[in-house]
Amino acid sequence: MQVISIVGLAHIGIRVHDLDRSLAFYSLLGFVKTAGPLGPEPVAILHHPSGTELNLVLNAAKPSEPNVLMDVPEKHAGFTHIALSCPDITVAKSRLEAATIAIREGPVRFATGAQAIFVRDPDGNVIELNQPAPASS
Repeated sequence: MQVISIVGLAHIGIRVHDLDRSLAFYSLLGFVKTAGPLGPEPVAILHHPSGTELNLVLNAAKPSEPNVLMDVPEKHAGFTHIALSCPDITVAKSRLEAATIAIREGPVRFATGAQAIFVRDPDGNVIELNQPAPASS
């Protein structure tokens, strides 16, 4: 079997209800809207200076509902969260709290030495801010 060549991650699609509400959250993380809404299922495209692209799919019917992948006892297949690399989660935590965004979990230290905090966007999507383990010398 021939392996398909992948050179990177093109974008992450996140279903949301309200563009302005979502832009307020994602702009705090440094994302800037560069296009949209576009297309039959409207999509707004956000870029980050790191090169990460988010596509906000603007078709969530209700302003708030449980996140079926995270908030129900049954474990459904699917993406549960995205993890964004963050050089200093202590600074990120302070800025999120100053913006009245609740830290849902963390800081957590993993066995690898990495640390993370977890927040939710206005639609309940889980976002992990992950500080890599210090480089060993």
